[in-house]
Amino acid sequence: MLDTLDAAAVRRWCADGLAALKRHQTEIDQLNVYPVPDGDTGTNMVLTLTSAQQALAMDLDTLPDGEATPHGHALRLMARGALLGARGNSGVILSQILRGFADAAGAVPAVRGRALASALGDATAAAYRAVTRPVEGTLLSVVAAAATAAEQADTDDLCAVAGAAAQEAAAALARTPGQLPELARAGVVDAGGRGLCLLLDALVEVVTGERPARPVPAPRAVVPPATAVRETGSDRYAYEVQFLLDAEPVAVDRMRGVLDALGDSVVIVGDGAADVGTWNVHVHVNDVGAAIEAGVVAGRPHRISVTRFADQTAPPAPVTDGRAAVVVAPGAGIAELFRGEGATVVPGNPSTGELLDAIRATGAARVVVLPNDGNTEAVASAAAKEAHRLGVKVSVVPTRSPVQALAALAVRDPGRRFEDDVIAMAEAAGACRYAEVCHAGRAALTVAGPCAPGDVLALVEGEVHLIGADLVGTCVAVVDRMLGGGGELVTLISGADAPAGLVEAVRAHVGSRWPFVEVHAYPGGQPHYPLLVGVE
Repeated sequence: MLDTLDAAAVRRWCADGLAALKRHQTEIDQLNVYPVPDGDTGTNMVLTLTSAQQALAMDLDTLPDGEATPHGHALRLMARGALLGARGNSGVILSQILRGFADAAGAVPAVRGRALASALGDATAAAYRAVTRPVEGTLLSVVAAAATAAEQADTDDLCAVAGAAAQEAAAALARTPGQLPELARAGVVDAGGRGLCLLLDALVEVVTGERPARPVPAPRAVVPPATAVRETGSDRYAYEVQFLLDAEPVAVDRMRGVLDALGDSVVIVGDGAADVGTWNVHVHVNDVGAAIEAGVVAGRPHRISVTRFADQTAPPAPVTDGRAAVVVAPGAGIAELFRGEGATVVPGNPSTGELLDAIRATGAARVVVLPNDGNTEAVASAAAKEAHRLGVKVSVVPTRSPVQALAALAVRDPGRRFEDDVIAMAEAAGACRYAEVCHAGRAALTVAGPCAPGDVLALVEGEVHLIGADLVGTCVAVVDRMLGGGGELVTLISGADAPAGLVEAVRAHVGSRWPFVEVHAYPGGQPHYPLLVGVE
């Protein structure tokens, strides 16, 4: 048993945690509240921690610089690697948990029980700060419960504190279906929380030498369906305001309260300085001036960026040389379409580091990123923050589908100011309604009724609208439903598993029933979804 968490123990924790995640990767992937076949939380957490372990391995023989402790050096390497390798929401949150843990634990000469509890508390705070709008019943609830149990243990016994944290995390995981209706309807526990429990159990094994015998929490009974949507940003606020801020922590805390009262999606991440530090500030508001004024009161804001989501005017900003677009493409055909529009393409489900490399490779001073997926949006935001530190201004247009990215790229105009161009792209993407058609990966209750494995699902704006037995018929039906709300242009992107004649059948139907609607069709090659649909 260990009395303190030293550098060697940190490396074993990372390796053992990664091994545990790999063993349970498929199980975690299947803890998916939607029956679509692209649940990937387990995969994303594995890839994120793999990057953390690689960072540790590449720096095995490097001594810490300055006054850094060996264990603090190892923890910061682990956190930095996780950040650059983070994939999906779960990966981004995990990287922030590790960052908060490293900042606290690395600052003390020895990590015993109370120091571990303090580090888990800081990890929880960092995780909550990283999330647009915290939701209980998720990974956040699990890490918070672990931190509370560790603090209540009130001892310097490292094994006792680690054990208390892991045990309460498992109990909190079992409670998640009662906190989040989406989980209860799907009959599962939170996937990210399950991954964190495995990491905490790995920590217990490292410090005690014994692996906790902990069964997977039994799923709750599935309850009748109700409306549920995928995680999205709020649509109540018209502006995204971002800036760097030089300020003291106390002033930032006051500003956080002001911004929270003004809007939502408040994310404030600092560089860890004890006195005056640099903070990356992000908020969605309707009153841009009040948000910037809050920064002025707190300290010195600079690199102010405003993105307009509605029909309003962004504040003026000077044009700098060089701009580019980085777009995530889930298929080879889609990638070719984006390259034809002059964009730099990154394959689907990228890490923070991969997106950051693509941003830097453009050589442009101003870059717009189109993530084309809700999970990738969190990764894109993390990459944008890293790029800001390197002097590159990055705006993320929150596209949820490749068809929205095509609409955004179509209106790009290098003759406009960058900020105005981003606004135009965001408006074009928002005006493009999107749908995706796939086969159900499992039985589930959806807002459109029950589905069985193999059923055809048509999702509009991320929510199941139609369930059918015939692929062509369901594709035609969802296009009709979308055009019933108006539209002049339909974009069809066929997937890797699309049967021959699918696009032609849908195109022929539109030509017959909607003769004044223009149809564009492209081979996309995306997995899981035989057809993507856009209506403008």
